[in-house]
Amino acid sequence: MTTQLPVPDAQWLWENEPCRAACPVHTDAGAYVTAIAEGRFRDAYMIAREPNPFPSICGRVCAAPCETACRRGKIDSPVSIRALKRFVSERYGVESFAGAAAWHEGHGPVPTPSGKSVGIIGGGPGGLAAAHDLRMAGHPVTIYEAESRLGGMMVLGIPEYRLPRPLIEREIDAVLELGVDVELNCRIGRDVTLNELLERHEAVFVCVGTGRGRSLDIPGNDLDGVFKAVEFLLNVNRGFRVELGERVVVVGGGNVAFDAARTALRAAAHDEEAPAPVALGSDADDSARRGLTTTLDAARAAIRAGVLHVTVVALESFAEMPAALEEIEEAESEGIHIVYRRGPHRIVGTDRVTGLETVEVVSVFDEQHRFAPVFAPETESVIPADTVILAVGQSPDVDFLGEGTIDRNRFGGVGVDASLRSSHPRIWAGGDVAFGPRNLIDAISDGRRAAASIHAALAGDGASSSAPKPVTVPAGVRIKLTAKPNFRRMATGYDSIQRVPVPSVANERRIGFAEVETGYDEGHAVLEGLRCLRCFENIMLKPELCILCGLCVDVCPTNCISIVRADHAGHGTAAQSVLLLDEELCIRCGLCINRCPPSALSMVHAKEVVS
Repeated sequence: MTTQLPVPDAQWLWENEPCRAACPVHTDAGAYVTAIAEGRFRDAYMIAREPNPFPSICGRVCAAPCETACRRGKIDSPVSIRALKRFVSERYGVESFAGAAAWHEGHGPVPTPSGKSVGIIGGGPGGLAAAHDLRMAGHPVTIYEAESRLGGMMVLGIPEYRLPRPLIEREIDAVLELGVDVELNCRIGRDVTLNELLERHEAVFVCVGTGRGRSLDIPGNDLDGVFKAVEFLLNVNRGFRVELGERVVVVGGGNVAFDAARTALRAAAHDEEAPAPVALGSDADDSARRGLTTTLDAARAAIRAGVLHVTVVALESFAEMPAALEEIEEAESEGIHIVYRRGPHRIVGTDRVTGLETVEVVSVFDEQHRFAPVFAPETESVIPADTVILAVGQSPDVDFLGEGTIDRNRFGGVGVDASLRSSHPRIWAGGDVAFGPRNLIDAISDGRRAAASIHAALAGDGASSSAPKPVTVPAGVRIKLTAKPNFRRMATGYDSIQRVPVPSVANERRIGFAEVETGYDEGHAVLEGLRCLRCFENIMLKPELCILCGLCVDVCPTNCISIVRADHAGHGTAAQSVLLLDEELCIRCGLCINRCPPSALSMVHAKEVVS
């Protein structure tokens, strides 16, 4: 009797490639990194562009969860996936000599706007990503933005030394060239009501971010010289002058705190030319502060302002810091002092700030790892300061929704189901307003998820507020296994190639808000690409051909293949044997395939195929 063996699960392999699975938009990072290693730079750009309308922006400021998941990190350091995306974007993206030609080629023909109309509240990365996909699905789309320009967090929250403003404008313009309508300086609830939008459009997507900075309930929080990081970054990124004095203390341990600290170092250099700041808390300010998600930015901003001393005070230890390691290292290299395991106790001063009194932190989290800081009594000390910047979190501004229109989540934002649909059948929400402050790439992912959900609902294919969780495979795509008979061997010495540092401007030459990172040249990009372990390639066995000769076991350089008795493996009877392969150890060298006498082993790739 012959037993039919199951076909390898192609979709499972596709979804569980480490770097792809970690990326919120499921970018095939391994494929474009490998294309760079082979010198196929244009192919690499098209792979990076396909799931993401902002490859040039993400190549500079993405939080790069793909690198955290990269298996190469278990050997030495992960592949510099983000920097490699920037490398190919500089050659074929919107900032390249070819302009947006390759960017537009990535989406194919643009359909006529014949579908049902969709309104998008918020012109940040999530709203723009949704506009891109909805327009490509044939819907007329209008973005309503309270500010005088689009971009949200990308413009108002991320400092210019990390992300040049002309680059943002060019990538946004490429989205608008699809035929997306925009109404700027349009504040919902003031210039137009939510009900009026529902009359104009069949569906509405809310993606306004979390633009209200949080304060601390400690004495002195209302003194002159106390800023919320959101307000500070807003003013600097809009070109306003911010008086900081010589000593700045930033409270917080996230990326926003370090952005604020580094920005403070840069801001004073422009004080003589900059206009006076807007009144913090005004309508204009509130509308412009949306989508800020980082903390270290505040500290890094301060140093560029001509401030002499910038200090970041964090509750956490170095190991507990939520900020990215590279953000911490960059801040320290620029002269920012970091004080760990100290908490704010009171802000010192009479009319204006003169210092921050801190207290020693015993622990930050409880046994369930919930945020519950404990402080040691009688350990107070004062750090002198002319300005204190509070980077302790943000909350959403959703007053325009009114009371009782839709359900709220636990932090006051919009409650949504798995399809990003709110309790109102024609309103969807995503990004920070639905999930709290997160990364840029998460907002882009939510925009794309919401667009797919809205399109399904408007197309009448049964989508509802109780829709199942969206699968990771894009709509209209199926996954199949494709043989790779001429797969590329790993480069000689691939395992000894160290991570290539991303080139950057020397500290003594970092003037004003000029971009700090400069990016890879071709030689360094190819070298970094060669470090990829190619997890997207997989060894497959045809059991009916295997003769259990063991030659594959003998030739495997990492000892990842073994033959064991089935009773030891938990399968079948003691009379049977099975061939096992450890995916974590496999380096896809292909020696086992070449050595197998009956050709029972082969290399396959889980590949997307458009239905």
